[in-house]
Amino acid sequence: MALIEQADVWLFHLVNLHLVHPAVDDLMVFLTSARLSGPIFLLAALFMVIRKGKTGFLVILLALLAVGLADLSASGILKPLVQRIRPCFALDHVRLLIIQPHSYSFASSHAANSAAVATVTWIFFHRGVWVERVFTVVMILCALFIAYSRVYVGVHYPGDVLAGLLIGALSAGLVYLLWSWFWKNVVQSRIICKESGDTSGA
Repeated sequence: MALIEQADVWLFHLVNLHLVHPAVDDLMVFLTSARLSGPIFLLAALFMVIRKGKTGFLVILLALLAVGLADLSASGILKPLVQRIRPCFALDHVRLLIIQPHSYSFASSHAANSAAVATVTWIFFHRGVWVERVFTVVMILCALFIAYSRVYVGVHYPGDVLAGLLIGALSAGLVYLLWSWFWKNVVQSRIICKESGDTSGA
C-alpha cells in the first residue's frame, strides 16, 4: 500500500508541477469548474434529444440517475469512509489553481460524474451513424480531460480520479442494467398482457 501511495504522489507531482504550461492552465480551470463547463453537458443533452427524439429524454434521465449513484458512491460513501486528505493540503509545493474548500479526496466525484455521463452516452450512441460515434468519442474525451484537470489544478491524486472514472462507469452500467430489467420484466410484460386482454375481448 505504501508503494502505491508513493507512486500516486510521484504521478501527482509529475502532472501538477512538470507537465504544465501557462496556456493550458485556463483550460484546466475551465474543465474542472462545474459552473464553467456545465454548458458542455447542456449542449450534450440537447444533442441527445435532437438525435434520439423522445428516447433522448430517457437517455438524459438514465444519465442523471447514473450521476446520482456515482456521486453518492464517491462523495457520500467513499470520501467519509477513506478520509484521504487532498494533495493541496497534504503536500508541499503544490500548484493550486482553484479555490478548494477542505473536503476529502478519494474518490473524485468530478471524475465519477463525468464518466457516468460518458458511459451512458457510449451505451446509446457508439453504434450510431458517424456523427453519433464522434459525439461518443467527444464525451469520453471530455470525461478523461475533466478527470485529468483535477490532478492538474492540484486537488486530487491520480488514484482518486482513476477510482472516480471506474465508479462512474460502473454506476452507469448498473443503472442501464436495472432499467433494461425493468423495461423487459415490467413494462413490456404489462404491454403484452394488455394486448392479450384486448385480443381476447375482441
